Amino acid sequence: MSNVIKKTGLILIGVIAGIMLSLNFSAIAKKENIESIHPLPIEELRTFAQVFGRIKSDYVESVEDKKLITEAINGMLVGLDPHSSYLDKDEYKELQIGTQGEFGGLGIQVTMEDGLVKVISPIEDTPAFRAGIKTGDLIVKLDDTVVKGMTLNDAIKLMRGKPKTPIKITIVREGEAEPLVFNLVRDIIKIQSVKSKMLEPGYAYIRITQFQEQTGENLAQALRTLFSENKGEMKGLILDLRNDPGGLLNGAVAVSAAFLPDNALVVYTEGRSPDAKMKLHASPEFYLRGPDKDYLRGLPSEVKTVPMITLVNGGSASASEIVAGALQDHKRSIVMGSQTFGKGSVQTILPLGNNTAIKLTTARYYTPNGQSIQAQGITPDILDEEDNGDEQRLRESDLNRHLSNGKKTEKKAISETKKKESKPAGDKKDKKNKDTKDNAPIEFGSEEDQLLKQAMNYFKGIPSSPPKKSDESDS
Repeated sequence: MSNVIKKTGLILIGVIAGIMLSLNFSAIAKKENIESIHPLPIEELRTFAQVFGRIKSDYVESVEDKKLITEAINGMLVGLDPHSSYLDKDEYKELQIGTQGEFGGLGIQVTMEDGLVKVISPIEDTPAFRAGIKTGDLIVKLDDTVVKGMTLNDAIKLMRGKPKTPIKITIVREGEAEPLVFNLVRDIIKIQSVKSKMLEPGYAYIRITQFQEQTGENLAQALRTLFSENKGEMKGLILDLRNDPGGLLNGAVAVSAAFLPDNALVVYTEGRSPDAKMKLHASPEFYLRGPDKDYLRGLPSEVKTVPMITLVNGGSASASEIVAGALQDHKRSIVMGSQTFGKGSVQTILPLGNNTAIKLTTARYYTPNGQSIQAQGITPDILDEEDNGDEQRLRESDLNRHLSNGKKTEKKAISETKKKESKPAGDKKDKKNKDTKDNAPIEFGSEEDQLLKQAMNYFKGIPSSPPKKSDESDS
């Protein structure tokens, strides 16, 4: 038996070593400035091969080689940070479809923490959002299946399914004495990336729910429509990025470029490899894909000068933080709301063949003034007067194995230094089972939107309560 394990181990070491060498030589062929090949960790590979051999010979059930290797790849990536992962054929395909704005599911952005699925943010206008699922909720059961012990990918597969099919989700929420049960119905998730309207004459409102392939083009069309509909002077424009989980980088550059001077720096990245070091400017070459016509050309000139307020909260992440940071650093827009999520790392999709890929964190994002977004986020110029408990939201810095900010001395986010005590659970009657009517969140842009009212008051110079600046501290 030991000879079999030994032979298996030696063969496996040879296979892995061959793969790693071929990858290294391939990388060198593409990147001439790489000075040397990292030496292979022979002892660690031998241990890996021994474990592989023991599983093949002694595990209680027979396990396919493909499954063991795939799980080993998963383990390598999951152990790095919350955003690196292996994408099998189905997941790779769904990632590609998702950037086009339509996919099947419930509409929840999730991560894995302590063996449970944790909600990062529900996506607007989806079954999960309408039901009242919130950031920070822990999903403990899907129908009758316990989540503990699952991989994140397996849990996501259970949540996805054919449209119009039901699923029961059991959630543990801070402040609630008992688990909450949500009965949801899966649907085709069609995300309208850009929404716009005139709030009143002279004041325009644009909301971006997610950055997709058509976001820049849709924004340009919305701006043309708003400025043509407004008969007088445009006095103010509100850009709403609350609960926007991000998306495509070129979409963020396009949105920033619509409001910034030509060729202004939008964002830059820093990583280990030369390819990870980029500077992206407000120029067509950085937001157009291919030889497409520049959809931002010919926008009304007032778009570059109209007074702006950008609304953000703890659900504003990644691409939305890039936009808010660029507009803030260039003093093009006042940022109002609460500390953003702090997802400032770059994920590169690296195809592996056979329609699979890895999503690997390769760099950090920095605002034009050199602020690292990672694990800190964007600090608003004016904080939300109402707050609404947003400081209790889950943020990047709360995630296990999150990538550090990248600075020697990290400035703590406001959300970390001014945490509020959890609100009492209150009356638990009729809270165990939730439906979409009594738990639906306030619609952004509606008459009940208090932060929007605060922004309008600021434009008009109407004092509601003394503005709470972000550099003030509570006594």
